[in-house]
Amino acid sequence: MTEIPSPQDPSSPSAPARVEGLIDLLTVETLDTDLYRGIPLPGGKGRVYGGQVVAQALQAAQMTVEGRRCHSLHCYFMRPGEEGRPIIFRVARDHDGRTFATRRVIASQNGEPILNMLLSFQVPEDGFEHQDTMPDVTPPEELVSEAELWRANAELIPAPLREHLLRPRPLEFRHVYTRNPLAPFATEPRHASWFRTVAPIGDDESLHRAVLAYASDMTLLSTCGLPHAISYFDKQFQIASLDHAIWFHEPFRADDWLLYVTDSPSASGARGFNRGQIFSRDGKLVASVTQEGLIRQRKPKA
Repeated sequence: MTEIPSPQDPSSPSAPARVEGLIDLLTVETLDTDLYRGIPLPGGKGRVYGGQVVAQALQAAQMTVEGRRCHSLHCYFMRPGEEGRPIIFRVARDHDGRTFATRRVIASQNGEPILNMLLSFQVPEDGFEHQDTMPDVTPPEELVSEAELWRANAELIPAPLREHLLRPRPLEFRHVYTRNPLAPFATEPRHASWFRTVAPIGDDESLHRAVLAYASDMTLLSTCGLPHAISYFDKQFQIASLDHAIWFHEPFRADDWLLYVTDSPSASGARGFNRGQIFSRDGKLVASVTQEGLIRQRKPKA
């Protein structure tokens, strides 16, 4: 087996280097026909971030399709991935029609599947059009970045979380609604954030879709915890993504501001259901997202 490439570190102080590190992370390596390898995140600890697996699986599928854009993907998380190890992606070419193509991807680590994904691709064509209206929210220029908020309150962050939360990142988030995930209070299950990469990423549409897929797992699952004052960092709760789906509606740029509006219409049976709409700066609905996640309160040990 060839040596795993050494990527740029996405936590580098330089914004372009951080984005280059993200591009490295999302660029899968061809091992054989329809077989690909995703490199691990440099310095990653614990479980693999779900958005990384989704984005790398999307990239593997996109490597097998020409002349068509991915318009939807649906996946199930089966096992938590382990940081520090590569992920293997096997693509099955289920269908290649004149307009649509279908792919299946199995992501495996240590010989066991961790994610299954089904994707559909379509030749671009014109048709009927309508969409929801983008909500009227505070523009990103008038908001403080999430990173600035964490740095301003660094002394309040518990030591085990401080390094993780203060680490420079390739994506910038600016939250429309102020909330403190370390000290949550019950509120309605709605949220909105602007996000973009911290430096340009070129004009490859498939990469922009992969970056959106990577970002789409952020802020979404936490939405169903808002009415219950659940903190993602609280060890008394077991929180994990179970499935994830994305519909790509319009072309977009992930290095320009995108508004991610989320809501959670239901929680039951230790599961929370979440929906997301992603709008471009000019008001186009470019993608829709859904996710169901586990939100279970751990029982005290007897």
